Formats: sequence, structure tokens, C-alpha cells
Amino acid sequence: MRAFGTTIFAEMSALAVQTGAINLGQGFPDTDGPAAMLDRAVQAIGAGANQYPPGPGVLELRQAVSEHRAAHYGLAYDPVGEVLVTVGATEAVAASVLALCEPGDEVIAFEPYYDSYAASIALAQAKLVAVTLRPVEGRFTFDPDELRAAVTPRTRAILVNSPHNPTGTVFTRDELTVIAELCQERGLIAITDEVYEHLTFDGVEHVPMATLPGMRERTVMISSAGKTFSVTGWKTGWVCAPPALVTAVQTVKQFLTFTASAPWQLAVAYGLRHEMEWVAALGAGLQDKRDRLMEGLSAAGFSVLRPAGTYFVQTDIRPLGFTDGLELTRRLPELAGVVAIPTQVFYDHAERGRHFVRFAFCKKEEVIDEAVARLKRLSS
Repeated sequence: MRAFGTTIFAEMSALAVQTGAINLGQGFPDTDGPAAMLDRAVQAIGAGANQYPPGPGVLELRQAVSEHRAAHYGLAYDPVGEVLVTVGATEAVAASVLALCEPGDEVIAFEPYYDSYAASIALAQAKLVAVTLRPVEGRFTFDPDELRAAVTPRTRAILVNSPHNPTGTVFTRDELTVIAELCQERGLIAITDEVYEHLTFDGVEHVPMATLPGMRERTVMISSAGKTFSVTGWKTGWVCAPPALVTAVQTVKQFLTFTASAPWQLAVAYGLRHEMEWVAALGAGLQDKRDRLMEGLSAAGFSVLRPAGTYFVQTDIRPLGFTDGLELTRRLPELAGVVAIPTQVFYDHAERGRHFVRFAFCKKEEVIDEAVARLKRLSS
């Protein structure tokens, strides 16, 4: 693990604290989730839900997850045996990779990829094979031929993140069908990170891989309360998959954290059953904030790509005369009093993302406006 060091999120958030810069880097909201759901957590603590919950998770949450999958996607998962609660989606991804991959296996991921993917694959002594997402007509997508060429006899799984962090792309049904057909042709597992499933914009549909023909039985579907309900600090996620896959993931997960957060689990169960209108309003508000930030970044001189989901906007820094995103973001607090994330750190082929910088718009409007005003210094 020596090659991984400190995550870019820790580095940039620390830089924001040290310099007093506005943090548009790390993807956490600066407002709380639904008040009634927060109250449920307080009530659960007061009622004594403060010891170890069951290893698979509190049954009430597993039932609520099962109900949610059925209501939103028409997917039937048995809360006993096909739903596993995890310490956020990050643990779910790590436990899935560790459970399902042997040393020397290959896992395909789309670059730029969330940084924990590479670390999880390294811990499993497997190999990450990156397929690059490139801007085409204003959105990031992949070349189907390049994806097919990446599959070898050692390939075990394809890690699919949609809505995609850090590009903001949402894979279309046609794109997902390409992945699904390849999984079935080559006997691969799909590990799907869907934490931004409810945060899509402009009417764009999120299509879970498990809903495609032949994919439920070979998909490990991962979600989280953190992004859905703006409670990233609760670290409450879940896996939905067929029993054999859930058993494998739980076998690893029990030796990572065993279990956690009974009060949060009970509160999230309430949220899934009673606060989805709040989530819909959150998505609409984030779309407005996205537009606000995009307009400001364009006015500041960045070339901006329009995200269809997530918390993030990708920008091309070359119109401002910069070519290295890592160098710029380390100087940005001094130049403009703002922190962002250099996208190149999420690539195996860093040169392909060197000119991209990611900004987060999951912040209050006044924070976005002040950040944009400061960023205009770059072009003045």
C-alpha cells in the first residue's frame, strides 16, 4: 500500500483548512439531511440502540432497502440473505473485491475512477485494468471496442460506477447493455457503485445494471445513505445481490468492521420509507446549483462539461493557460482562495486527465457564488 499514501481528498481538505480557502474539492454537503430522519437517530440512541447490531445489519433497514429496490427498480431482494448493510459504499466495494477476486485476477474499472477502487483491488492482490472515459459531444463515455479488448482470461469483474464520480456522466441503457452482454459472454461479475442513484439531472434516467436481462444473478449492487440523504458522516451503505454473492461479501465484511451504527441504520430505514420526496427536492436543488456553478466557471474562463448526475463538474483548464491540474489545484488557494480536485490522480494514464479539474456544487448558493467570484481572478 506504500504507493497510495494520503488520499487527494485528505490533502486538499487539509489545504482548505490551512489557507481558509473555500472547499469545492471533497464531495460533502454543507447542509443536513431531512430533520425527521435525524431525529430518528437521536431517538434510537435514547431508546438504547447503542450496542452491536446483527452482522448483516438491522433487519428493519434491510427490509426498507428491499422495499426501496422493488418500488424504484422492480427488483426483488430478500432482506434475509440478499441484503447486507455495510459501513458506507467504500467498505462495500472493498469487501466485494476482496471476497470475489483472487490474487492475479483482473478487475476492469473506468478511468477516471474513485480512488478507493485501486486500493481495494491492490489489497486483494488483483490487478486493475483501466478503460478510459473520454469526452464525446459534451459527456464522458467509453469505446465499446476498447472495453472488449480489456477483457482477458484473468478478468473476474467489471466495476461500474454510474452516476459516475468524478466525471458526472450517467451511463445510458445502451452503454450498460454493452457491459452486461460482455459480462454474460465472459462469465464476469458486475460490481456496481450506485451511490448517486437519486442525484441525476435534466430528466436523465439512472438504470441499475441488475435490471438488465440476465444481470441480477451476476451483479453486486451497492448503494449508500450518505449521498442520498446528505449524511455522508453516517457511513451507512448496503449491498444487494444473490445469496451466494452476499454470503461471500459478508464473510469478508465481518472481519473488516463486523457491524456498525445501529442508530443510523434505524434512521436510514425511516428515510427510505418516508423521505424520498425530500430526496427528490434535493436533486432538483442540486441541478440548480450545478447550473449556478457551471455558469460561474464558464465566466471565469474554464471550459465546462455538463454533468448528468453526482455532485461534480469537470472543467478543462487549458483555456486559462494552465496544463497541469495537480499543479494548479495546489496553487489555487493562493491564486483564488478556492480548493478543487485534480482529476488526473484518478487515472492510470495520468496524461489523459492532466488538464481536467473537478469542482463540487453540493454547497450553499452563497458559498458557490463567493467561490466563483474568487475564481474570476484567474482570468483577470
